Amino acid sequence: MTVCNDSHSDFILLGFSDKPYLEKVLFWVILTFYGLTLTGNTIIIIVSLKDPKLHIPMYFFLSNLSLLDLCFTSSCVPQMLVHFWGPKKTISYTGCAVQLYVFLWLGATECVLLVVMAMDRYVAVCRPLQYTTIMHPRVCLQLAILAWGTGLVQSLIQSPATLQLPFCSHRMVDDIVCEVPALIQISSTDTTYNEIQMSVASIILLVVPLIIILSSYGAIVKAVLRIKSSIGRKKAFGTCTSHLLVVSLFYGTVTGVYLQPKNSYAHERGKFLTLFYTVVTPTLNPLIYTLRNKEVKGAVLRLGRRTWYS
Repeated sequence: MTVCNDSHSDFILLGFSDKPYLEKVLFWVILTFYGLTLTGNTIIIIVSLKDPKLHIPMYFFLSNLSLLDLCFTSSCVPQMLVHFWGPKKTISYTGCAVQLYVFLWLGATECVLLVVMAMDRYVAVCRPLQYTTIMHPRVCLQLAILAWGTGLVQSLIQSPATLQLPFCSHRMVDDIVCEVPALIQISSTDTTYNEIQMSVASIILLVVPLIIILSSYGAIVKAVLRIKSSIGRKKAFGTCTSHLLVVSLFYGTVTGVYLQPKNSYAHERGKFLTLFYTVVTPTLNPLIYTLRNKEVKGAVLRLGRRTWYS
């Protein structure tokens, strides 16, 4: 019979402890990506605030996404680096709880924010004459608050339900961060309610938003194909492809973690998917938007020139 302890003792994040050589490699890889994430997303936020040409809804939401990515990676990457560098794998109960709350909040917020960004592109392409009216600054602010608020509510519902579970005395979490599927797996009691809760949340925050995004882009494609000018079609597609790449990276990995069966979660694949959407995706997002967007590249160059000559 497994002895369990309900006290608020430390957890052990196993990570890739069975492959210490891999952890050393991952330490330097993650450190490099984290530095790029901090730099890239900070630049996006600064140019969006400083350059008047970027004071439009698309870049307002992009700066929200960059702020989100900065917070998201900072909520887990420093702890990953500590664990990958040395033999110590423990994280306090409080540290794990804070990470879970923040992780769920920001992850759910990104799901909603990507939908908002897709709707912005839909209005820009399909309703260009009404764009400034529909996407009024006040409406954009309300949509941003809705995204952040929805994520917070989701976290305040699911995090306590997960942390109230009794955990076995060894408290070994077979993951690299404290997230819901891994904590459910080590619980010593029936977790049917928590699994149903996670499934419902996944449908509401992953499946439904993805359907809305794909529907929006379906309408966008139809509208673009009706444009007679090839230059106009290229420009319209150009404003959407960056967002589609970001959506593909985020949803492609998150759904692989939260929609797979519980009994397969402990496999290496789940850990690498978590690593991808917590470390790699936030690094690629600013690169995708800057490399594929002339306006952002121009704003970065103008900011660089002003900084150089000041």
